[in-house]
Amino acid sequence: MSIAFNRLADVLRDRGVPTRYQGGALRAQGICHDGDSPDTVAIRRGNNGGVVIFCHKCQGNREFLAAIGWTESDLYDEPLERQQDRPADDTWIPCRERGHKRVAQYVYRDERGGIVHGVTRCDHKCFAQWRPDNGTKSGRRWSLNDKEGNRLVRVVPYRLPDILKAIAADRVIWIAEGEKDVHALVDHGLQATCNAAGAGKWTEEHAQFLRGADVTIVADRDIPGRRHAEHVVETLRDIARSVYVVQAKTGKDAADHFAAGHTDSEFLKVWAPIPYPGDAAASA
Repeated sequence: MSIAFNRLADVLRDRGVPTRYQGGALRAQGICHDGDSPDTVAIRRGNNGGVVIFCHKCQGNREFLAAIGWTESDLYDEPLERQQDRPADDTWIPCRERGHKRVAQYVYRDERGGIVHGVTRCDHKCFAQWRPDNGTKSGRRWSLNDKEGNRLVRVVPYRLPDILKAIAADRVIWIAEGEKDVHALVDHGLQATCNAAGAGKWTEEHAQFLRGADVTIVADRDIPGRRHAEHVVETLRDIARSVYVVQAKTGKDAADHFAAGHTDSEFLKVWAPIPYPGDAAASA
């Protein structure tokens, strides 16, 4: 757990700054510009045990830090080794030499919140996976396998710590085909996960973490999406308590569904392979 992150949360609480969790980040009021924009500051745990702050109105963190009386050094649990050798930002991706820019980063964590690996997405929809490696300047290696093709990191579903808490709280777990759709679901108050690398990459190892859970799968409206959903269902038999499969009311996926103004209750139910105990829904 990040000491700096918790310390910052305490500072905001003591100052009476409104905060809430959304899209995998702690959202805070923009006190750097007189608080005129709620939720405009995104606060996340960083790769090095610290905290990352970004104000979407100021386009940085300097004004926010000044507003709370912090400096850059306060963002870390302890001084970073070789900080002078590390890049000034965290936006490099392998396709950058082709003019591509990173637009999203998704971090996969283990049960304790430790980083297992990450996925970056660029504006041309390239996806690059990386694993932590303190022996490099960037702190990353852009491969999950060794030279012989052997996987070097665990297989875990996205947002695993949140998913385990949600299962313990008896909440429905939604499975989407990709991280963007997961965040669309999370932004609407749902608990969601996926596997890295998209359709066809879900495994029995992913499924094991959902033992006893009630699951709703959002199948993309295409042939790969249907096949992916069918495969996920098979891995969850004898593991999940219930499984339903739905599709977007409008568009291809969960992001399209919400972008069209629909709610979570408006997904179209297409299959009930493992109905909830007592549910009269017929499996097809």
